[in-house]
Amino acid sequence: MTISLSRMANAIRALSMDAVQAANSGHPGMPMGMADVATVLFTKHLKYDPAWPEWPNRDRFILSAGHGSMLLYSLLYLTGYEKPTIDDIRNFRQLHHPCAGHPEVNELAGVEMTTGPLGQGLASSVGFALAERLSNARMGNVIDHHTYVICGDGCLMEGISHEAISMAGHLKLGKMILLWDDNEICIDGSTHATVSDDQIARFSASGWHVQAINGHDTEEIDAAIKAAKMDDRPSMIACRTTIGYGAPNKQGTAGVHGAPLGEKEIEAARKMLDWPYAPFEIPSDILLAWREAGKRSQELAEHWKIAFDGLEEDIRADFTRRLSKKLPEGLEDIINTYKKDLAENPVKVATRKASLMALNLINPIVQETIGGSADLTGSNLTKSTDQFTITGDDFSGRYMYYGVREFGMSAVMNGLALHGEYIPYGGTFMVFTDYCRSAIRLSALMEQRVIYVMTHDSIGLGEDGPTHQPVEHLMSLRAMPNLAVYRPADAVETVEAWLCALQDTTRPSILALTRQALAPVRLTHTNENLVARGGYELRAADGPAKVTIIATGSEVELAIAARDTLQAEGIATRVVSMPSTDVFDEQPQDYKDQILGTADINVSIEAGVKFGWERYVGRDGIIIGMDSFGASAPAEELYEYFGITAEAIVASVKRKL
Repeated sequence: MTISLSRMANAIRALSMDAVQAANSGHPGMPMGMADVATVLFTKHLKYDPAWPEWPNRDRFILSAGHGSMLLYSLLYLTGYEKPTIDDIRNFRQLHHPCAGHPEVNELAGVEMTTGPLGQGLASSVGFALAERLSNARMGNVIDHHTYVICGDGCLMEGISHEAISMAGHLKLGKMILLWDDNEICIDGSTHATVSDDQIARFSASGWHVQAINGHDTEEIDAAIKAAKMDDRPSMIACRTTIGYGAPNKQGTAGVHGAPLGEKEIEAARKMLDWPYAPFEIPSDILLAWREAGKRSQELAEHWKIAFDGLEEDIRADFTRRLSKKLPEGLEDIINTYKKDLAENPVKVATRKASLMALNLINPIVQETIGGSADLTGSNLTKSTDQFTITGDDFSGRYMYYGVREFGMSAVMNGLALHGEYIPYGGTFMVFTDYCRSAIRLSALMEQRVIYVMTHDSIGLGEDGPTHQPVEHLMSLRAMPNLAVYRPADAVETVEAWLCALQDTTRPSILALTRQALAPVRLTHTNENLVARGGYELRAADGPAKVTIIATGSEVELAIAARDTLQAEGIATRVVSMPSTDVFDEQPQDYKDQILGTADINVSIEAGVKFGWERYVGRDGIIIGMDSFGASAPAEELYEYFGITAEAIVASVKRKL
């Protein structure tokens, strides 16, 4: 007996309304409204194998409207993934159970990314689709798959959606298909109160293939996806749906968006949907039909494995290494040789230039890096000499011109990293981490190796003034869990910071780099990566230390100058370079005690807000930094005006003594 797609879709509706009701919280409306679309996609088009969730050539499915998480959990259970079990679904939104309120990438196989902040799933999908094209250009049709996205009205209202749509159209990402849940409802009620955009015209103007269909007509859905797959442009299918479809008294209203239906409405929905089964019960014939759908691509996966095994050994080995997140052998040896040369031939350069020097060394070896900048390539210095530009006509390059799309760039990099085989890095000015922050937070939450190259890191950028001078950004980013912030002091620390970022496979990194040239401070060579300790003694005191000066980045040379003056006056002083407080905090307590020392006075100096430094200098320590926004003037004048100088350290120490 053939089970109709509508009956199979009703299984999604039933599980969704039952789970939300059991949790007494959640969003039943979108899963019930998009159940027909998802059923057609998962039974007829999506290429996946629940028995091999990591199959590299699987289609990627991204639920950008992550509040509708029960749609995805239902699909994973029904198609036969090991998790979630029906018990997991019964415990939707409960502690220590994998069916979280919004999908989390590390909780369940089949969840490709963490979604919930609206628009970011859509934007990261551009990164997934871009990664597929890059791999296809490098490896041929052994990597050849689609990226499907479900988004809602809210995703398309978010500003990042414009950045993503524009990029996808410009790059001609024809393997990306967006299914828009066009239900005209948002939390506050009808979308007519908030938006009147012609989305069909909007996508069309950005170079997309567009269609509009009845999202409850399975034949229309099937035909539209087929047409989208045939077109060489990215595709948007506007699926007109009824939110909460099947709940007779609440469907089509905002009341079904983000709250349980209630027992009476669920009873009425069961009657309307002809679903006479107990909560969480899926009849065997329907479950069998779903499980068969889940096996639909197993033969394709087996054939793919044969094709992959037929590739040249070096191609297979390189691809496998990339997926395992291991770096090429010999990288550390090459970097140590480079560091030794820098110690013997020190250079005075801005750390943004030192970063480019490091990239010119790293990128020819670590060929999985994908660089880029948000329209600041010449300022961020993110394009190494070996990198060619990625275009919509040629995906053999490794450098992206992201345009003025800082947030979009960051989200795309998340997608590139999540795809599996790439290490994305992208640059903008440090002050614009404000624009990137939500995507940076997702990088950290998802434990992804994404590297943010943030230049012009302080008042040291000078004349552009306070709008471009980040003063609070370093400390605010250091407050984010699972994010490593590095502020190197010279070319040696910069290449060590790059190595740390590349080796750190479970979190993103931020490199905070200067516009102005810095004097070299690491003048003796060691193979040890001292930046990997977060902080270390850079200059010892002559005799028992009375003063410890802790500095980062461009202020390290000021700390050294102050130390030399104090030593000349008989005040034994040591200098600690602290390129990463995040990494330093992770060190063993005895190491931290050793580095912070037992001097009478601890001093910190950083051209940023003073907040937070008391944890390193103590309540009675001296903190030299910013209490205000910056100003427009040459950098040297700003440092003098705001009192961030070696002389200020010396005077403060003498007063304290």
